[in-house]
Amino acid sequence: MRTFDFAPLYRSTVGFDRLFSLLDQAETSAAWPPYDIEKMSDDAYRITMAVAGFAQDEIELTQHDTTLLVTGQKKAQEGERQYLHRGIAGRTFRQTFNLAQHVRVTGASLENGLLTVELKREVPEALKPRRIAIGGTQAAVGQDNGPARNAPVQVEDRSKAA
Repeated sequence: MRTFDFAPLYRSTVGFDRLFSLLDQAETSAAWPPYDIEKMSDDAYRITMAVAGFAQDEIELTQHDTTLLVTGQKKAQEGERQYLHRGIAGRTFRQTFNLAQHVRVTGASLENGLLTVELKREVPEALKPRRIAIGGTQAAVGQDNGPARNAPVQVEDRSKAA
């Protein structure tokens, strides 16, 4: 596994320390359970985790600010089982995903041993770009994310006025 030294970048950048910490953390994160992260559209994402052997009530998802925490803990089984071979992992896991701002969980499902978490970026209207009129006396109120509308321009025909 490769390790990167971010020390030279710390000396020449300001305010990116959180980004470098996230990169350091990504290298050392647990590799179990395996998961995929898909980009479904510009503002929609999906995390799919292989959690074979876990029931719905043994998995917990928690989103706090920009962190999504997925934990799994097997419940004690009634009666003692005698395994000749145990290949399905049933160990406790804790997986943390760092989300971008304004990304929130919109749904989760567990089917055929796959936990699917749907995510969507929802930027508040107050933070979206807004169009400001130039030379107008009217104050820019709210958001104007529609296409630019130009007022019809009247052109004077000077060829007849001679």
